[in-house]
Amino acid sequence: MKLSNLLKIILFTISLSSCKNENSKITKASDYNYFLNLSENNNIQLANSEIDFWQKKYDATPEQTSYLSQLAGYYTSLFDATFEVNYLYKAEELLLKVNSEFNYSEVGPIRALAKNYITQHRFREALILANKALKIGEGFKETQKLLFDVNMELGNYTEAKNNLSKFYNTEDFDYLIRMAKWNDHIGDLPTAITLMEKATSKAELNENKHLKIWAYSNLGDMYGHAGRISDSYTFYLKTLKEDSNNYYALKGIAWIAFSHEKNTKEANRIIDIIAKKHNSPDFKLFKAEMAEFNKNEQEKNKYIQEYFALLKDRNYGVMYNKYNAILFADNKKDAVKALEIAFQEIKNRPTPESYDLLAWANYNLGNTKKALDICEKHIVNKSFEPEINYHLAEIYKANKMTDKIKPIKEDLLSSIYELGPNMKEKIEKL
Repeated sequence: MKLSNLLKIILFTISLSSCKNENSKITKASDYNYFLNLSENNNIQLANSEIDFWQKKYDATPEQTSYLSQLAGYYTSLFDATFEVNYLYKAEELLLKVNSEFNYSEVGPIRALAKNYITQHRFREALILANKALKIGEGFKETQKLLFDVNMELGNYTEAKNNLSKFYNTEDFDYLIRMAKWNDHIGDLPTAITLMEKATSKAELNENKHLKIWAYSNLGDMYGHAGRISDSYTFYLKTLKEDSNNYYALKGIAWIAFSHEKNTKEANRIIDIIAKKHNSPDFKLFKAEMAEFNKNEQEKNKYIQEYFALLKDRNYGVMYNKYNAILFADNKKDAVKALEIAFQEIKNRPTPESYDLLAWANYNLGNTKKALDICEKHIVNKSFEPEINYHLAEIYKANKMTDKIKPIKEDLLSSIYELGPNMKEKIEKL
């Protein structure tokens, strides 16, 4: 990996510290049981109330197109709270109507539709809309922020860096969180964390509840990636204090119970409760991972089947392509399906992550030389994601390039918490 020696020392020190505390208990059910036991979701109640209010206003005065934008916003909130994908599509339908009636002349609805497409992983369509908003000219900085987000998703990193420079302001929350994302992308996690901490301070200073929730949960993730598990837990709890129904923070706590504490019983309890309130298929994969850790292959396969059944039951479009490709690739008899998805993902977003799906599918099909060629052209020194680097190491091993494995292996061993305990043995065998 293309990290400075100093950064490697920092990460290695973090890894040593994490190893020493590997069996230390951090989570306490009494800290978060209140949030698990809530019978009502205030976010859902508020969204439904607002939808009822704005729908009545629109029905009374259908010429007020702006009411549709309000409705779209609250349907998006419902999606966030429930992960019921039809709410996301309802928001899209409303925003298409708004933009059609405005003849795509208003930047607000255009950007809102682009953000909806980002959530759906329809990034190329989002880029077209973002450029349309840029051409109109109004709200230049907000559009540059959107362009940064889309270009990062598409792997247009030069363009994204250029977008970032267009709204440079080290005192601005939106700039800081995107600069943090950029540093994370180039493999500089310590700087990314410092920037996210500064953004968090800004949100707290302005007493902005929405931004605090976003900052706390993302900082919780970053601390976890850095091996600062206790800090990660603290910030997930801070997230819950701001948003009692934040499933993402509860899932983060479940991951700590599983990956750090190896407590699958508690992690399963948390997931089972929140899965009743939130429709994310991710939960099935989480449970499959825990079943694998418990050496229960039958249960693992059951959860994977349930995951695919959920996808079949609801149309998630291409939102789960990455997960599907990895699952298919890991099962050699389905690796051809992984290949098909990988080509689709490269067409949609030619990022190192998408090329990794292609390389991994080829590796599992026995095309190790082709997998290596893909890695050398599109992945090496272009991604610092642990999962991708694990795939790279396995591909190096298959091509007998053992000299290249050692530095990757060291980095992977420091990322066991992020990767999950099932990966430890695999990494040690590299």
